[in-house]
This record gives sequence, structure tokens and C-alpha cells, in this order.
Amino acid sequence: MKALIVSVDLGEPDYAAHAEEFSMLARGAGADIVATVVARRSRPDAAHFIGAGKLDEAILSADLAGADIVLFDQALTPAQQRNLERRFNRRVVDRVTLILDIFALRAKSHEGKLQVELAQLQHLSTRLTRMWTHLERQRGGIGMRGPGEAQLEMDRRMIGDRVRLLRGRLARVQRQRTTQRRARSRGKTLSVSLVGYTNAGKSTLFNALTRADAYAADQLFATLDTTTRRVWIEGAGQVVISDTVGFIRDLPPTLIAAFRATLEETVQADLLLHVVDAASPQRDEQIMEVNKVLDDIGAAQIPCILVYNKIDQAGYKPRVERNEHGTIARVFVSALGRQGLDGLRAAIVESGHIAGNNASNIENLQSE
Repeated sequence: MKALIVSVDLGEPDYAAHAEEFSMLARGAGADIVATVVARRSRPDAAHFIGAGKLDEAILSADLAGADIVLFDQALTPAQQRNLERRFNRRVVDRVTLILDIFALRAKSHEGKLQVELAQLQHLSTRLTRMWTHLERQRGGIGMRGPGEAQLEMDRRMIGDRVRLLRGRLARVQRQRTTQRRARSRGKTLSVSLVGYTNAGKSTLFNALTRADAYAADQLFATLDTTTRRVWIEGAGQVVISDTVGFIRDLPPTLIAAFRATLEETVQADLLLHVVDAASPQRDEQIMEVNKVLDDIGAAQIPCILVYNKIDQAGYKPRVERNEHGTIARVFVSALGRQGLDGLRAAIVESGHIAGNNASNIENLQSE
């Protein structure tokens, strides 16, 4: 599907990285980017997000390039989206809808599909204004996966009923996860979750540590469904390692809420391995974004090791670094080249013992 990207520079210092990331999202959704229009503004226009002159330029670019769809790299209000679609006479998809669309494309498990549908319906419930009626001739494609056009004709009551049903199903899944975690806890099994920015190499590292075959690819949101494997690590015994969905800047709040059950694996872990793309120029900003989400979901206090991955691309050597207290803080590895994995396993053993002791102390206090 041919797409025009409207990229809006609001003066943020990381605009270039934000724009490149959105282009990757668009390509990941199957878009053929035929033109890009950059608009610079100090603040969004209430009616169209961009100014009148830049809007005319974007409409002309879309016409000349034969674009089928317009992708905005910012979140639009329902009114802005409706106004833009009337002017472009094309479907307009904003950043939030595009991320939800990619999730609908990639979700494979029953639970993942439930979570995506819930997030899409919650997002859709604010936009039930029949704004798609002039676009009915355009079927399928980017921004229309998941619930589909039939869902757009549902009223709020029907969507509300479906949302309650999905929440009930996800609650049952969450109870099952809780039961499984309690069983692991009783067995004193160390629980480790891989977290990190999307495309940092979590799934590749997961496969290297567990000899699993989880899907790994050089694309944003290659992993959506939590995958868990048991692995024996000398010194720690049986360890449960979970590969979780990657984080991204400005992750839609509805998506964080909908994926609460999946992120619960992160919240309940004994140890977090925060996987970082060591070769990314934005790695510090990405670390901050992940830490913000961890704080949002209540996982900021869990012991965490920064795992700098892709050292073969960054020119680093495998090593383990400690902080001023002597605690392991950073481990440098290449999951693809299988470099530094022994050091990471040793770090898991050492940090796992500390995390396990802390968890036991907390559990004892709670039971008193």
C-alpha cells in the first residue's frame, strides 16, 4: 500500500530518531513509503495538527505520488483525524493506530490476539463518529486490521460488552499465570525476564540462553507474545526465562493497559535483564524510555542488569562491569555471535542469589 508520511517536528531534541523509528514502523506494517512531508511547528494546530500551507503541500504530494493512505507520526485527536480525512479524501492513520495495527499483524497466541483486540476497541471507542463513511470503498490495509470495518459500525454499548468480555478472558489468563508463578515460587525457581526497547535483540538473546527457537527478526515488535522456557544454569539450578514484548517511546496507554497480563511476567520476575542495543546512537534515550515503562507497571524496584547486546556491531569486548557497591551493573554480549554469554550466566547466578534472598525476606515479612 502506497503511503505518504507526514512527519511533524515539534522541536524535540530526538526528532530525527523519532522520525526514523516511525518510518520503520510504517515499513513493518507493510507500507510502501512514496513520499514524506516534514512540518515544523511549535505546537499542534487544533483542527489539522499541521498548518494550512503545509496541509495543502501534503495533499498535493499525496496526489502526485498516488498515495493510498496518509500516516501521521504523532497521535491525533478524533476531530483532527476526521478533518484530515475529509481534506485528503484518504484514510489517515496516526502513530497510535499504526502501532496497534502492527500488534494485530504480529500477535500469534490466543492471549496476544485478545490483548490487541481489547486495545483496538478501547482506542476505537473514542472515535465512533462514522468518520470512515466516505472511505468505504477502501477495504483492508494498514490501520484496518484486527476488528475490521464491521466493528466500526458497532455502537458504544456493543463495544463496551465486547471489552468486558475480553477483560474477563484476560483475567482468567492472568489467574493462570499467577498460579504458575506460585508453583515456581514454591519450588524456589529463579524467574528472569528479558525487557528492553523493541529491536534490541531480546529474542535472539533468549534463543541463545535457552536454545529455543522464538521468532527473531530485525524489525520493530518482532515479539508480542511472552515466551517462557526453563533452562539449567550451573550454580542457580532451574531458571525460568521469559522473553517479553519490546517497549517503544510514546507507547499508547491503552496498549500498556491491555498488555498488563503479559507485562505481569515482568512485574513478578526475580531479576530483569534490560537488553540494550549497544550499537544504537539513541541507546541512552531508549534506556530511559524502558525505565519509564517499568516504573509505570510497577517493576522499577526489581533487581536489574543492563545487558549491552550487539557488541560486535558497536566494537566492544565481552565484559562484566560493577557499580561502586560492587554489584553487577552491566554485561556486554553479542547474542548473535554468542560472545559473553558465560559472563552473563555468571551474572544471573550472582544477582539471582541476591534477588532470591531479598524476595524470601519480603515474603517472610508479608506472612508475619
